[in-house]
Amino acid sequence: MLTGPLCKAARALVQVSRGKLAKRTDVPKQAIQNFERGLDIPDDATLKTLKENLEDLGAVFIPEEGANGAGVRLKFSSSVTDRLRTLVDEGGPSSTDAIP
Repeated sequence: MLTGPLCKAARALVQVSRGKLAKRTDVPKQAIQNFERGLDIPDDATLKTLKENLEDLGAVFIPEEGANGAGVRLKFSSSVTDRLRTLVDEGGPSSTDAIP
């Protein structure tokens, strides 16, 4: 379930303003602001639209599990993964031995 604080955190992670998210989703900017501040809860269709668009921008929502609360993180895009892959063995081949 998308909450206001998770929406705000996801926007921060994917670096999208309320205005840009509003344009993408056809959800009024004020409605997003009220949701994030806990002043209003949008209908289920609006929540779904916001969540799907934030996921398209790179947010990954983590469901609540037991004592661990719900959260959001940034997924790695394929371009970031490719750049990270080029850094493997940058300083020479990896070794399995431990350094004391």
